[in-house]
This record gives sequence, C-alpha cells and structure tokens, in this order.
Amino acid sequence: MRRGAGERRRSGTGGVSLLTFVVVTQVVIALLTATAVYAAWRHLDGNIQAGDVISHQQGKRVPRKDRQVATEPLNVLVLGTDTRSGTGDAIDGEAGCNCSDTTMLVHLSADRSSAYAVSIPRDALVKPVTCTRDHEYLDTGLVEWNQAYSAGGAACTAEQVERDFHVFVDDYVVVDFGGFKNMVDAIGGVDVCIPFELSDPQHAKITFEPGRSVHLDGDRALGYVRLRYVLSGTDIGRITRQQAFIAAMTDKLVSADTLTRPDRLFRFADGLTKSITTNPEIAHVKALVDLAGQFRHIDLRHIRFVTLPNQLYDAPAGQPLYGRVQVLPAAYRLMRIVDRDESLGAFTRGSTHAGRSPKPPSEAAKAQAAAAGVCA
Repeated sequence: MRRGAGERRRSGTGGVSLLTFVVVTQVVIALLTATAVYAAWRHLDGNIQAGDVISHQQGKRVPRKDRQVATEPLNVLVLGTDTRSGTGDAIDGEAGCNCSDTTMLVHLSADRSSAYAVSIPRDALVKPVTCTRDHEYLDTGLVEWNQAYSAGGAACTAEQVERDFHVFVDDYVVVDFGGFKNMVDAIGGVDVCIPFELSDPQHAKITFEPGRSVHLDGDRALGYVRLRYVLSGTDIGRITRQQAFIAAMTDKLVSADTLTRPDRLFRFADGLTKSITTNPEIAHVKALVDLAGQFRHIDLRHIRFVTLPNQLYDAPAGQPLYGRVQVLPAAYRLMRIVDRDESLGAFTRGSTHAGRSPKPPSEAAKAQAAAAGVCA
C-alpha cells in the first residue's frame, strides 16, 4: 500500500503496557477472598481473545553460564490499536487505520530484579519484512512502523521487531481504546502532574489545566494519552506523556486505595481482559497470572520507560519524509542491550519510571519533561 505525503496523522493510545503484568496477579489474589472465585475466573478467562501464533525470525538468547539465574529473560510486545470503533475513539475527529498507534517492547530481566519498556514511534520508517512488503511508504524503500499491525496484526509486528532489531519476542498483548477508558474508571481515575496548560481546541477539542495533581477519569485520560496537536505536535512528545501516565496509573494500582478494594480490582481486570488479544500461549487468565507473577517483586523504581533513539527526518514540508521518524544507530545499541539482558546504562538518562524517585531529577530531565508537557 502506497500512501500519499499529504495524508493526515492520527493520534495514538498508550494506556496499559506493564500494567497488564504488574497487576493481574494482585487482582487474582484479591478475588481468592471472594465466594464466587470460580465464576469470576471463568468470566475473566472468557473475555480474552487469542490472536495468531508468532512466526519467530530470531532465536531466543540463553543466559550466560556465568550468571546465576534460574529463569530466562522475557520480552513482551504490547500494542495499542487505532480501530476508532469504540466510545471516545474518535476524540480527535480523525478516522482510524487499524494500526498499532502505540508499541512498547517490555523487557523483564532474567533475575527478575528489573524491567523496562522501550517505546517505538508509530511514524518510524524501517525496512520491510515479509508481511509488510506491500506497504512501502512512497519511494523510500521503507515502511511505517505501525503498518505492520495493519498488514498482519500483532504477529506481523512481532516479526518486524525480530527482523529489524534481532530481539526475540516471547509474547504479545494488544489493547484497544475502549478498554483503556474502562480500566481507568474502574480504579477511580488517575492523578497526573501537568506543568502548564495543554489545549487542542481544533482537533481533540479538549483542554487540560495545569496542576501538580490533575485528576483524570476514563474519558479525560483517553483524551490525555491521545493528545497530539500541542507543543511540538509530534509523536515523540506524546510518547513521553503516555509513559508518564502509565507510571502514574501503576502507582495508583499498587496503592492501598486500590489493592484493598476487590471490587475495584475485579472491575479493572474485567475491563482489561475484555480489551486484550494475546498470542494463543497466554490467552488464559492462568497464563497471564503466571506472567504477572514474574513482575511481582520488582521495586516500582526499577521499572523504566524509554523511547527508541530517533529524530525527525530533515525534510521540508510537502516532501515524503517530512514529519517521519528516523531510527538512529543508538536504537540498535539499545536493542542489543535488550537482547543481551543488560541494564539500560546510559539509556536510563531521561527515562520515566513508576514509584517515587530517590533523588531529584536532573535539569536536563526537567527540560525534556517540560517539552512534552509533563512533570519530571
């Protein structure tokens, strides 16, 4: 599929990613105190949809023999889809594309001491793989990252990750917009820090007033994570806001206000399981609980969110590459770290995390956060 240079850009989602794994275990533990455990379990299990099996292009790296670990690292591909079929999905007034507006590769270390998620910009141009060869973007010989989902769903996107970055993908989870709204409402909304007004009266027709603790219900949260036409108007700034929201939502989920409320947890689990599609191997509550258990003992400060190193192409308005995202050589260094199950090292700078920071952010981190409309 060849797309014209003048085609309008679409907003993205970004609502759950690591939450799928961090909280499901807590949900089930809470449900075990209820009298209708079996009925609740079957209900949640019936919500989950199974997608296609991943056709692996890359072998899974085995941990080095000198590392005393009992498990292997895990890489889970988390996608937010842009079908625009649910309530609130047309918040920006644009048609959907059945694309993956959000892509995060979630890495869990073999020793289960840390985790990080790498966000991949939807407008990044990469080399085509088998399932995307008919989706070349104009005459560049490249394809837009989010076209993989349109071409062949999550399995095609997993193939793209493995082919382009040589990282094995263990599993995938696809989340839709409507479920994101329901999950936020299920836990009573989420508070975020907004340093100054964010307003898009033309497209999203929404404004967010500044504040250290701005409360967002499901509808407002959906507008916030999909907000694009503010500040620089790029996907990169939006990714930063999405990561900040995910961190805030994670804090809310593991707070006493949520964990001591089985009703809230069940509503969250119900909204989550109704909204996800996974590879067949984990398309069951028990499998998701087992997966969630792998994350259970990680300190929130050791869950990091980073963005694949990138820059906008240096192209004038009206040219094919204008507004598109170029993947930088540093991106491949980052993905080698993922594949080798190493710490982020220098890539930690500028990252976002859940939990309270043990030290104040650097001036550079403050400036980067402010540029995206979030608090450092």
